[in-house]
Amino acid sequence: MPETFKRIACVGEAMIELSLGASEGAARVGYAGDTLNTAIYLRRLLPEDYDVEFVSAVGVDPLSDRMLSFIESEGVGVAHMRRHPDRIPGLYAITTDDAGERSFTYWRSASAARTLFADDGGETFQALSGFDLVYFSAITLAILSPAQRADLFAWIDGFRAAGGKVAFDSNFRPKLWENLATAQKDVETAWRKCDIAFPSVDDEIDLFGDADAETVMKRFEGYGVPYGALKRGGEGPLPIGASLEKPNSYRMVDKVVDTTAAGDSFVGGFLSQYAQGAGIGAALLAGHECAARVITCPGAIIPKEMWNAGT
Repeated sequence: MPETFKRIACVGEAMIELSLGASEGAARVGYAGDTLNTAIYLRRLLPEDYDVEFVSAVGVDPLSDRMLSFIESEGVGVAHMRRHPDRIPGLYAITTDDAGERSFTYWRSASAARTLFADDGGETFQALSGFDLVYFSAITLAILSPAQRADLFAWIDGFRAAGGKVAFDSNFRPKLWENLATAQKDVETAWRKCDIAFPSVDDEIDLFGDADAETVMKRFEGYGVPYGALKRGGEGPLPIGASLEKPNSYRMVDKVVDTTAAGDSFVGGFLSQYAQGAGIGAALLAGHECAARVITCPGAIIPKEMWNAGT
């Protein structure tokens, strides 16, 4: 019987999202963040008896309250969210061009999420140890202090030794890191410590200077990652690991509206199959299909009513 993972934690930062419209003063307020986006799409795609939790830190302010209410409304658990007495969530604004490519402006340097593993007496790590699968990203790493990153890596070693699985996504954001060398060192450490890898070809080229997807794949062979996918946008993903099984073709999207959360939703789709014990071919296809839906709508999260209607 295939191995299944029924308790999944997505760890990282949730932010207030402002999607700026074409007209002056028009903006849509939402809540998003790479690992939160993944948690929401994963929850929508999994059977009800699976548990998806978002693990982060927010404030005690009204916006934090609304964010938690939104997350809960999506069926994602918030039992392990920390409430910081003095800090609030980060904020970002999105603008998109005619081709659906987005640009961001951030206000996040003092966000509550940066305190996620700080001064909690190990409570967050203790909570995470109760999950079957823990997912985080390079953004999760980047917002932590060097000491917090070291603590996280040490915890991962013990978690995996006890039978837990760890998934890691690239999501390289240069401005969040102290310098390029630190980003390279810590992201490579994360790749070597994960069971499921979700590198993006563009991120890997930007971070490590690889020439192309083939070069990225050769580097990952050296890491020994057993499972995962190299995300390549519209070209479709390539499998990482021993199995070379993959779909013969991937659906192309006629019109891209907004590429926000394309990679995050891919991970949600992929993990929804992996968690249920499906093969990598089914996981690759589910990830691509989920991302293909998401990029035809504005914003990181497709409204539930549109999602349920199959839009």
